[in-house]
Amino acid sequence: MTGPIRIPAPDGVAPAAAYAHVVTGTGRFVAVSGQLALDEDGGLVGEGDPAAQARQVFENLRRCLAAAGAGFDDVIKLTYFVTDMAHLPAIRAARAGHIPQDRLPAASAVQVAALVRPEFLMEIEAFAVVPV
Repeated sequence: MTGPIRIPAPDGVAPAAAYAHVVTGTGRFVAVSGQLALDEDGGLVGEGDPAAQARQVFENLRRCLAAAGAGFDDVIKLTYFVTDMAHLPAIRAARAGHIPQDRLPAASAVQVAALVRPEFLMEIEAFAVVPV
């Protein structure tokens, strides 16, 4: 069975540079809760540093996906919650270390007033479909 099918820009919809507009898949659904820049002991990684936080968040996503028998190739949707949209380039750079440009999932970016603690700059959740 093949992985997700990505439709970067359906007819009549402007192309997106940093995500696919539509991603479909058939299989077992995996939802990964929003991940923060915490190490395995619960310590903050990268206080005040969006690039360091993004790298840690993607590492946490990788570990969560693996625990469910999934990987970044199975991800169909990412949602970015950021305290400042200026953090998106750091998130995209960290994402590029795990997801190639030609396999981008659907995505949403939401600027929020705050996360659970003020030192967190971002929280990212993932949805994946694992072929069965």
